[in-house]
Amino acid sequence: MTLALKLPNASGQIEAYTLRGTTPVKPARGVAFNRIAYSAAHVVADPLAAVDPWLQCAVDWDATIAYRQRLWALGLGVAEAMDTAQRGMGLDWPTSLELIRRSLDAARDFGPGALVASGCGTDHLVLDDVKSIDDVIRGYEAQMAAIEKLGGKLIVMASRALARVAKSPADYERVYDRILSQAKQPVVLHWLGDMFDPALKGYWGNDNADKAMDTALAVIAAHPDKVDGIKISLLDKDKEIAMRRRLPAGVRMYTGDDFNYAELIAGDGFGSEATHGQSDALLGIFDAIAPAASAALGELAQGNVQKFHDILGPTVPLSRHIFAAPTRFYKTGVVFMAWLNGHQSHFTMVGGQQSTRSLPHFAELFRLADAANLLEQPELAVRRMNTLLALHGIE
Repeated sequence: MTLALKLPNASGQIEAYTLRGTTPVKPARGVAFNRIAYSAAHVVADPLAAVDPWLQCAVDWDATIAYRQRLWALGLGVAEAMDTAQRGMGLDWPTSLELIRRSLDAARDFGPGALVASGCGTDHLVLDDVKSIDDVIRGYEAQMAAIEKLGGKLIVMASRALARVAKSPADYERVYDRILSQAKQPVVLHWLGDMFDPALKGYWGNDNADKAMDTALAVIAAHPDKVDGIKISLLDKDKEIAMRRRLPAGVRMYTGDDFNYAELIAGDGFGSEATHGQSDALLGIFDAIAPAASAALGELAQGNVQKFHDILGPTVPLSRHIFAAPTRFYKTGVVFMAWLNGHQSHFTMVGGQQSTRSLPHFAELFRLADAANLLEQPELAVRRMNTLLALHGIE
């Protein structure tokens, strides 16, 4: 059956588009990966809640947890309550903690192998009230205690409050020394670039990324037993490779590079420390490309490197489009993919962020998803794309 529709191009002109008709990616089940792979999962908004969507957060808990169960079934871990879930951009701390609690409960019910690591930050603080480094430390400690009380593993997220009040790299070292010293189990650190969040510019006390990296590495070197790994989201593969080669033995690099993840996960085999010649993954794009990520990681684990690239390679143009500047709006593309593929019944987002991308952007995303064999139910995807087109006056 030929599936076709009319899509706008970048110039706003309407063009006929016919789907390629290739088989959607379907990963083999039960293959053990040789990389740790977390998907930073999105939340499903409740479109029927009588709230002000720009100001209040309403979550469809059943659909949100069902999406996490899908990720676990594909062999992927869940990085919970991260920026993909609009943490700090519509998802407040009380709702984030409830999300973490529900996700941890669901993981226990799902069974062994359902990995969860949860974002711990300072986003509950009112920035204008933060006057000192001690205020930042207390903010981290409050969230840390709440998540650890639930039995959760921490992802120590970058802090807007810390970036605001820190005067030097030493301030960062003081904060992280305090937090890591108290951690009940090894944590994942998170270095999020200002392309994702402009408020994090100059993180680690320096606008120069290489000097900032020196500070981050010093923090890790002081507490190697308390750091499982570090996720860096700088969209610069050379900086990620340089940093992972300098990590202490046993500390992992979790790629957060949504532009270059395929080659970073495959690795270059550098050095005697195995994990320093490759990256594990903690990626927002894995939410949108979960079947391909699972299938590719399965092939890599079996030594089929070319098949890994054959599956994952076509997803990279899609990811680069979803994460195009302004990068912080990538979450809209992630939720759009979930809607197209039938994993939620609507295209409504926390904070009303379904409005952050243009119709030509969605049209190109549709084309790229088709090219990557990621339209899981092509007929449904066409119907839903036509619904969006109709809302924009294209019948």
